[in-house]
Order: sequence, then C-alpha cells, then structure tokens
Amino acid sequence: MAQVFSDIAFTSAVKDQQTRLGSRASYARWEQKRGFADRITPELIDFIAERNSFYLGTASADGRPYIQHRGGPRGFLKVLDEHTLGFADLGGNRQYISLGNLCENDRSFIFLMDYEQQQRIKIWGRARVVEDDPELLETLTDPSAGGRVERAILFRVEAWDANCRQHIPRLGPVEDAAALSQLRARIVELEAEVRELREERAGPENARAVA
Repeated sequence: MAQVFSDIAFTSAVKDQQTRLGSRASYARWEQKRGFADRITPELIDFIAERNSFYLGTASADGRPYIQHRGGPRGFLKVLDEHTLGFADLGGNRQYISLGNLCENDRSFIFLMDYEQQQRIKIWGRARVVEDDPELLETLTDPSAGGRVERAILFRVEAWDANCRQHIPRLGPVEDAAALSQLRARIVELEAEVRELREERAGPENARAVA
C-alpha cells in the first residue's frame, strides 16, 4: 500500500517539498501505517453511488493538463469491479479534449465532491476509451440521463484517498435551496399576519406603538 502511495502521489519532487516544509516525517509514518487504498472498498462504492457529478482530469502527451466536469443521475459513475469504474460518454460540445488526451496518455484522475457533507475523494488511475462493446455501453447507460451515448470510458483505479474537509464550502442541492426559499417566504407572510393580529387587538389608537 505504501509503495502505491509513493509511486503515484508522493513523487521524489513532492517528498523534497514535504521535507523542506516540515511535513515529510509525519507523512512517512502515515505511509507505513495506512497509505492510499489501491482498490475500491464498500465505503467508496457507497460514496460514488450518491454522486451526480465528478471531475475528470487528463493530460496531453507533453503534460498539458485538462479538467472536465461530468454530470448525470446519481450513480451514473458505476463500479464494475474492485479496480474499475466506468461511465457512458455522452455527446457534448465536440471538442474531444479528454478523448484526444486519452489517446496519447492514459494517466487520469477523478475528483469527487460531496459539498453537503464536506467530503472529497481523489482517485488516481488510467482510463481508456471503448467504442465497440454494445454490452458494456448498455451496462453503463442510464436512460434518465438523456443525450446520446457515444462511447464508454473505463477507469482503472491505482490509488485513492479521502481528503480532509477543511475549506470545503457547505452547499446543498437545488431542491433544498428552493425549499428554503419557500420557507423564508412563508415566514415573511406569517410575520405580517402576526403584526396585523397585534394591531387588531391593540386597537387603532395603539396600533402604531405596537408596530
């Protein structure tokens, strides 16, 4: 487990910076005790099943990075086995930057966020494009997603870790925001009714004072 951690995330350059800035010793102990996981656990399966979006990172052959947002119904990113994730690639703006990057550099990265619970998970791996497997496409396709499925992308997990929640803004879904807006509007209505009732009880001569 520690070897996976060092090879993929903590390169020699990263370790040099950790040493220079004073965190290397604690991370070395962490590597020996736990390190990054190298396979998909039940906890990660549950986390992925609740996500309706993620960020996919790729890079060109010369290292030019690119991040693309992917969204869909909850669980559209699917766990196929303890090392493999997959999702249906829908038609979009036809720039094909991620697709082109994967043709020449399969190293990739998935970043998952849960803003409500302030949790994030980082997954390193290698991705490949599959265009000639109807059975796989059917497995990954969610009819409720809409759009046209053009291909499948499979992601082989090499290492992952749950990051700390520091500095993650706590955000709720749009449904919660709409409900909160309705609740606030109702509170305003009730406050107005309470003022009217107080004025009626106090009488015209005291209405101004009560208000």
